[in-house]
Amino acid sequence: MLTSNRAGALLTIDLDAICANWRMLSTRLRSAACAAVVKADAYGLGAEQIAPALAAAGCKHFFAGYLHEALLLKPHLPADAAVYVLHGCPIGLETEVIQHGLIPVLNSLEQIDAWTAQARAEGRLLPAIIQVDTGMARMGLSAAEITILSTDSHRLDGIDIRYVMSHLACAERPSSPVNAQQLHRFRDIRKMLPKAPASLANSSGIFLDRHYHFDLARSGAALYGIAPTVDGHNPMRQVVRLQGKVLQVRSIEAGNGVGYGPTWRASSPRRIATVSVGYADGYLRNLSNTAVAYLGDTAVRLVGTVSMDTTTFDVSEVPEHAIQPGTLIDLINDRHPVDSLAEEAGTIGYEILTRLGTRYCRQYIQGDKNSEAVSKP
Repeated sequence: MLTSNRAGALLTIDLDAICANWRMLSTRLRSAACAAVVKADAYGLGAEQIAPALAAAGCKHFFAGYLHEALLLKPHLPADAAVYVLHGCPIGLETEVIQHGLIPVLNSLEQIDAWTAQARAEGRLLPAIIQVDTGMARMGLSAAEITILSTDSHRLDGIDIRYVMSHLACAERPSSPVNAQQLHRFRDIRKMLPKAPASLANSSGIFLDRHYHFDLARSGAALYGIAPTVDGHNPMRQVVRLQGKVLQVRSIEAGNGVGYGPTWRASSPRRIATVSVGYADGYLRNLSNTAVAYLGDTAVRLVGTVSMDTTTFDVSEVPEHAIQPGTLIDLINDRHPVDSLAEEAGTIGYEILTRLGTRYCRQYIQGDKNSEAVSKP
């Protein structure tokens, strides 16, 4: 088992914060239900721990990405929790989806035809979500496919349509005209299909006006502390704390280089801490010479190139007695949240979270209980 004393770094995941974020999003929705998107192992943070905590908080709807993810998730949730498969039912595996009580998101006429054929074979209605494309050109029925469905009323026979769904492309930018265009298109498409509840808003869509909320919103990134809009204060509680262990501290003279290259040289005598986190742990190489971390209240800057297993920080401003081998340095914390690290890396918080590796000791905190989980390969 990868315990904190054996690992090079500690990843702490606050389940209470995730549940608080879900409750806040639910309050914003008022009458619409708030689902939890737990695809990609809950954005890399551990679906088997996070989904049950959200279920205990009152969440009834969960979205996995692939069938494999949904199958892993289902045993960890109450029997009455709805588990949806965003990428739909793989053709030929309809009976497996049904046997495990999963609900596919149907994204093409081919998937729809296979699902209705299975419904006829079973002699009963089968639940599904119908996803339509409103302008993102990624997943969902195209305009041509929607027209075919609207002119063939029997094409959907056998499907209990739980929701008609689409996905917003620019919701994190509330002023983008694309949001209104997608909303208008979504309303028009709903008129062409059988009457059913609707789902349009993602995390950021929850922060648009109520017209985007419909019956079910799908909260994802915001649950995990990522800012739902690009401007202004982040209203979400921070979920993740990433701490790397100092391996050693050394003094260098002016002109000395640090790391491969070297891409950084000291302009004066400095003290350098080597920390046991690198790009093999998902601490991106793009962070070289740009990232900030914290030792207590002191901000320290990453110097040199991020290596596979290690990074180096200039800790000259930290008192010598305050840092030694084994000292923990905060790479992500409340002062330096995941969005800040993402900005330094030239990416988004989603990528930072989903890249976090398997070599961390993962600690889940909830109430008065703390637990360490084995990292999965």
